Amino acid sequence: MICLGRDFEALASTPFSREFEIKYGWILILPKAGGISALHSYTFQKHLVIRTSKEFLLNLLQRLQSAGPKRILALDGGGIRGALTLGYLKRIEDILRKSHGRRDLVLADYFDLIGGTSTGAIIAAALATGMSAHEVEAIYLDFGGEVFNDRQDSLGLPRLGLLRGRYNAEPLRRKLKEYFGDRTLGDSSIRTGLCIVTKRADTNSTWPLLNHPEGRYYEKNRPILLRRAVRASTAAPTYFDPEKLNIGGGVRGAFVDGGVSLHNNPALLLFLIATLKGFPFRWPTGEGKLLLVSVGTGYWNEASSFDRVMNARLWNWASSVPSMLMDDATWLNQLLLQYLAASPTATAIDSEVGSLGDDLLGDQPALTYLRYNALLEEGALRELGLGELALRAEQLRDMSRAESRHDLNLIGTKAANRMVDDVHFSPKFDVRCS
Repeated sequence: MICLGRDFEALASTPFSREFEIKYGWILILPKAGGISALHSYTFQKHLVIRTSKEFLLNLLQRLQSAGPKRILALDGGGIRGALTLGYLKRIEDILRKSHGRRDLVLADYFDLIGGTSTGAIIAAALATGMSAHEVEAIYLDFGGEVFNDRQDSLGLPRLGLLRGRYNAEPLRRKLKEYFGDRTLGDSSIRTGLCIVTKRADTNSTWPLLNHPEGRYYEKNRPILLRRAVRASTAAPTYFDPEKLNIGGGVRGAFVDGGVSLHNNPALLLFLIATLKGFPFRWPTGEGKLLLVSVGTGYWNEASSFDRVMNARLWNWASSVPSMLMDDATWLNQLLLQYLAASPTATAIDSEVGSLGDDLLGDQPALTYLRYNALLEEGALRELGLGELALRAEQLRDMSRAESRHDLNLIGTKAANRMVDDVHFSPKFDVRCS
């Protein structure tokens, strides 16, 4: 992060290039006319502020181990419905830019750990490399149109869903390479903590791939290409074939979508990763010490009819059981976090426990927890002023329907404007410069 303050004002008056150290690394100040290339540059009055290359980049380990409040962003899986998530992320980014007085602030500047599952992993990785939410939105809307449109293999033959994944993974691989290139999980261009949630199917184990330099498996995982890690997290069974990853020592693993676990909503997992001693972060807990922001991809509560359930055939159950289990895991995530946290966005879990307003596990909240998600039901969409889309509520829930991505993004934007309030982001979690 680059912080501009009184030190900058003093140095900006000098006619020469100057370097000075601030809390999060080094910046270089020189007259605007100076010809120099760098990774990132920002214009301020008559001078150019340059974030220099590798040796002067933000020290990730220093950031992750520094004292002070820590902030986590958790992004759900949900296929093309990730377009809805981005509506919320734009709103959050705009609020933080205003509160910090920085029009160039990106979410990687604010959040110390960004993690995601499946489509959430795509967005998390892009944000962690310093893209703004607005930039990721433009990329994602282009990206989704290609990834979920190719139902044929390289020979032009229809892919048989009973034998292989429904979609050809090559467009996904191609797009991930276009946006992430040959960056690895340990690449210095990743500006903050990153967690990509995937599932190793051959050992039936959930793998949170981390970029923390002191992680137990960091040296083995560091060379993994970021695009391959993201591809592994998005390899939803029946939609895409598994991804093979070399995991060190000549061993290969077969990886599938991280949603094939309890962590399609990765919020609780990220809280555990941030605080348990078995992981390298070991951040202190407390209402003013740890902020967890969790963003979903849309949900619905509409029940099936009695007759429809009783008359269901085997194939009906085969398609509905995975989503039933994922929904239960998501609500359990939310229940436990509301039980542990101070949560200004707490919502009713069910008709028995409600929003847990009078329940707290322990004497003090372990964190501040914010959960944002949009209801994809006809009535809720009408309340957002989206009457036309309300008629297609059921259609919008399909996580592989690429043509819905712009509508989903609009829903996320409208819902975020109603739900995400600047008072949710307390000044005690502001990123401060020294």
